[in-house]
Amino acid sequence: MNNITAQTIVGELVASDYNTASIFQSYGIDFCCKGNKTIDEACANQKVDVSNLLNALQQATEKSDEKAIDYNSWPLDLLADYIEKKHHRYVEMKTGEIKPFLNKIVSVHGLRHPELEEVQQLFEESAGELAMHMKKEELILFPFIRKMVAAANNSNDLTAPRFGTVQNPITAMLHEHDAEGDRFARIAALTQNYTPPVDACNTYRVTLAMLKEFEEDLHLHIHLENNILFPKSIAMEEQMLH
Repeated sequence: MNNITAQTIVGELVASDYNTASIFQSYGIDFCCKGNKTIDEACANQKVDVSNLLNALQQATEKSDEKAIDYNSWPLDLLADYIEKKHHRYVEMKTGEIKPFLNKIVSVHGLRHPELEEVQQLFEESAGELAMHMKKEELILFPFIRKMVAAANNSNDLTAPRFGTVQNPITAMLHEHDAEGDRFARIAALTQNYTPPVDACNTYRVTLAMLKEFEEDLHLHIHLENNILFPKSIAMEEQMLH
C-alpha cells in the first residue's frame, strides 16, 4: 500500500505493512485498539502534523524489510494458531515473571514512588482479565474460525455457530482489547513511558523494561486480531452463510 493518504485507515495500513507500526507509535498514535480511524482523524486527536506523519510513513513503506512478516497473507487458521502459541503463551509466561518483580519494587521504592502501587494494581487487573479473555478466544472464537476455514477448504457447508454469528464474540473481544489498551496507556503515563527514575535500582529498571516489552507484544497481539483476524473472519462468515 504505497498510496498513503490522510484518508488511509491506520489499522489497515499497519496490517499491510507492519513497518509503519513504529512510526505511529513514535507519534503517540494507537494503531491496534483505535486503529479504525483515518490518519487525518488520528492526527487531529494527537495534534500531529499530517504531512510530517505521511512523509515518515511513506519512508517506512519504501524500506524493504525482509524481516517484516506478511501476516495479512496468512490463512486465518494459521493466524489463530500463531496468536495462541506465540502471544497467549507469552502473556501467560510474562505475567508470572513480572508480578514478583512488581511486588519487590513496590515494597522497596513504594514510599518514594507511590505511583508504583497503581502500576502494580493495573498490571494485576490486566493479568486476570487477559487470562479470561484468552480462554474465551481459545475455547469459543478460535475453534469456530478453524472450523470455518476447514469447511471452506473442503467446500462443505458451514452451520451457524451457537453464538449466532462470529460478530458476537468479536464485539466482546474488541471491547476487552480497548480496556487493556487503556490500562496500559495509564501504566505508560504513570512510569513516564517506562523511564527509570534517577534512584532506580537494577530490579526497578528491569521491571520497567519488562513492562515495556509486555505492552509492545500486546500491541502486536491486539493488532493481529483487530486489524486482520477479526475483520477477515467476519467477511468469511458472511460469504459462507449468505
